[in-house]
Formats: sequence, structure tokens, C-alpha cells
Amino acid sequence: MPQFDDAITTDAPPEEVWKLLYDTSRFPDWWEGVETAERREGGVTIYPDGYPDFPMPQDIDASRDNGSVQIPCLVSDIRFEWQLAEDNGGTRISVAVEIPEEEAHRLERQSEVASASLRNLAALAKL
Repeated sequence: MPQFDDAITTDAPPEEVWKLLYDTSRFPDWWEGVETAERREGGVTIYPDGYPDFPMPQDIDASRDNGSVQIPCLVSDIRFEWQLAEDNGGTRISVAVEIPEEEAHRLERQSEVASASLRNLAALAKL
């Protein structure tokens, strides 16, 4: 299964990053390519930029104890696992992404999306 990892460090405390990461209504503010997000039982339905009629339900499994949020897409089976760790008064934000073989052609684009989303999340948490 194709996969990749990426990470960034922000001066923002983990609590501020957690608020953005866990609040699905804020996904469009930082998650690259997400136009809107609607909370639903057990997760969120996102609507990609430019595709308002293409709902993509995602499950959410969050654990504040270990600072992780797992978000598997129920349409494409792409899995994002966001992890937070305290880092010298700031926060290290990492993401691990697994892509099923049938979606492997999207690896490069998903890597770009994850990298941009990390930068957006880190910058927004500092505000």
C-alpha cells in the first residue's frame, strides 16, 4: 500500500492545534482542497473544492490522550492519521497517509495536499 509521512513544527501550543484538528467545521480553513465540511454521526462529510455535489464521508477516530486523529475516507479508502506532540513549548504536527493500490495514481497529489494542509494548520494555530 503506497504511503508517505510529513511533519511541521509550530510555535502554537498543542491545545490550539487540537481545537482546529478536531473541529470539523474548521476543516475548510486549513485542509487544502476542502470547500465545506458537515459534521455527521461518527465523522464528517467533506465537499472538495469545485465539487459541491460530490460528498465524501469520512470517519473520525480521535484520541486526545495520544494526540492523534485518524480520518479514513469512506469513498476512496485513503487514510490520514494526524499526530500532535509537544515540542519545546510548541507543537510538532505530523501526518501519515496510506493510499490503497487502486488509488496509487493519486499519491503525488495527496502528498502535495498533506504538505499544504500541514502548513495551513500550523499557521492558523498560531493566530
